[in-house]
Amino acid sequence: MRKTGFKTFRRGGIHPLYNKELCSGKAIARAPIPSRLMVPLRQHIGAPNEPLVSPGDRVAVGQKIGDADAFVSAPVHSPVAGIVDAIEDIKSFNGETVTGVIIAADAEQPPFEARQGKPLDELTAEDIREIAGEAGLVGMGGAAFPTRVKLSPPEDKPIESVIINGCECEPFLTCDHRLMVERPDDLVQALELMIRAVGADRGIIGVEANKMDAVEKLRAAVSDRPNLDVEVLEVKYPEGAEKQLISAVTGREVPPGNLPSEVGCLVQNVGTAIALYEAASAGKPLYERVLTVTGPGVKEPGNLIVKVGTPISILIEACGGLTGDPAKVIIGGPMTGWAQEDLDAPVVKGTSGVVALTPELIDIREEHACVRCTKCVEACPMSVMPNFIVEAVQNGDWEKAELWGALDCFECGCCTFTCPAYIPHVEYVRKAKAEIATLKG
Repeated sequence: MRKTGFKTFRRGGIHPLYNKELCSGKAIARAPIPSRLMVPLRQHIGAPNEPLVSPGDRVAVGQKIGDADAFVSAPVHSPVAGIVDAIEDIKSFNGETVTGVIIAADAEQPPFEARQGKPLDELTAEDIREIAGEAGLVGMGGAAFPTRVKLSPPEDKPIESVIINGCECEPFLTCDHRLMVERPDDLVQALELMIRAVGADRGIIGVEANKMDAVEKLRAAVSDRPNLDVEVLEVKYPEGAEKQLISAVTGREVPPGNLPSEVGCLVQNVGTAIALYEAASAGKPLYERVLTVTGPGVKEPGNLIVKVGTPISILIEACGGLTGDPAKVIIGGPMTGWAQEDLDAPVVKGTSGVVALTPELIDIREEHACVRCTKCVEACPMSVMPNFIVEAVQNGDWEKAELWGALDCFECGCCTFTCPAYIPHVEYVRKAKAEIATLKG
């Protein structure tokens, strides 16, 4: 275990090559708007949306085009002004087929017209939750859990600390880093809104030590706010995972199978917080986001503001195109992202990056039998038994797979990263989760 003097979580973790230098110093720029956007109606955990528009309808920037009656859901808004061309099945980034609204964008795009509501300091907790719900906010680090629900913890689980996840521990990705550097005051105001929404006592922004320029900006922004703090954390993956971040900044351990509210904490992503500020201050729904397009397979890596529904091919072209024939193009980060068969998948609210990897970074070798080294167990930050889960899946024993912690795994990939036998543990875990869910109905 490395000794750095910075706070970190207690168990497991790895130190991969981070490759942040490719675009950590590049300011956020606006991506081009494609002539045709594919907007999935389901971009969140929870109930899917039903379309509110029909082919031939004209839509405005920020107009709600999909919604559901369920509490655990998040509406979808048009990212552009244009005409609804079709409502049809489209392929999402994870291979699933989902209903999408196909929009032909107008050649001239008007800017979003900000709507002035209550001053931020007059918003009540219920106001803030309602704003988050109407704006379609979700966790933008990848999980896409509806923000309104997250800001509505059980009454018997009081929240003491709201934690902003500024770690961005995935290799290559730098979009949250740039938001912290370029918009620290907006982030701090968003943190104060979330504290008010859940009645917390304090707010903490956790940032890994490889982002000290962001730390400096944020500490200046909270200098006159005694209930807010910025914690510098060790550069270690997965420092930004929810339970690991709570452990690092508070010393509290979330019990297996429980939520952060069990230990009085709530965690939100940087991008989600900025989106909340925009929704509260200007009435802006979540129809665009900042993401990173990077990797040695991209000619000019950068951080871009991107309309939801934009095909990732448009973003790669905006960054100079590919350097050749990449070994793999991933939506998300290389540890937890999804490899793409083609470049037609659209950006969704939870898309944090597009990473093009060249062959020398891809170690594709045949899976071998487990050598019983237990490196996967040592690296696991959740103290589950990846080796035994794999064995249970191979034997079709789903009860044992659950016993060894398959449902507690959040698929960070530390086990696969460390395995000398090249066993794809995460793939086995995903299979176990699917089978266990089927058995439980």
